[in-house]
Amino acid sequence: MLKIENLRKSFGPLEVLRGVSLNVEQGDVVAILGPSGSGKTTLLRCINFLETAGGGTMTFDGESFQLDHMSKKDIARLRKKTAFVFQDYNLFRNKTALQNVTEGLTVARKMPKDQAAAIAKKALQKVGMADREDHYPHQLSGGQQQRTAIARAIAAEPEIIFFDEPTSALDPELTGEVLSVMRQLADEGMTMLVVTHEMGFARTVSNKVIFMEDGVVVEAGPSRDFFQNPREERSKAFLQTIRAAEMADKPIQNV
Repeated sequence: MLKIENLRKSFGPLEVLRGVSLNVEQGDVVAILGPSGSGKTTLLRCINFLETAGGGTMTFDGESFQLDHMSKKDIARLRKKTAFVFQDYNLFRNKTALQNVTEGLTVARKMPKDQAAAIAKKALQKVGMADREDHYPHQLSGGQQQRTAIARAIAAEPEIIFFDEPTSALDPELTGEVLSVMRQLADEGMTMLVVTHEMGFARTVSNKVIFMEDGVVVEAGPSRDFFQNPREERSKAFLQTIRAAEMADKPIQNV
């Protein structure tokens, strides 16, 4: 479904991604793990064209593209097949939850307002936000805002959803709300590529793991194999640090 080969990205002299490759099949839930600064978010942003890659190729639904020479037309066309859930929700502050979900349908997809509203209401109901559709972001908790953002993503009926640390700004109780919605989407067969520090989600929901450090993929494979029998020494050290942090009940964002 989605194949990335030799993706490169630099910010000035700093090489952030150094030849990253990955494969995502339909129905996969792929967790991208790694310490802070390893290039995880930059990878996701390059794949969704929020950043311009310095090189590499993308194959999506059998069609291949040079990531450093993408036309605006191709970017717009590919974005209609994907959705992006941001770390900080990225909602319009002056619009209600319902309006935030309908905006992309009416503006980007030129959908009639009545049709867009019906789809948006269904999406909000799916994420448990039907009773908050008339609320503005400042009237919602962080978890409710993120669930609204997920509703916006699924309303577009994407082939794949990209999640960039969707729970990192939330406290544990609200994190559970969002992860529950993501588990439901996984159970329904939604293809997802998820940058996360939530090891429980990666262990129990994702079927594949990509472990990154210093802009390269250190290890990739089935989630069960990664957590039970990692191949690389750096992967083993990462998991040992994670386990120690979990036992001490400490944040693990900077491991």
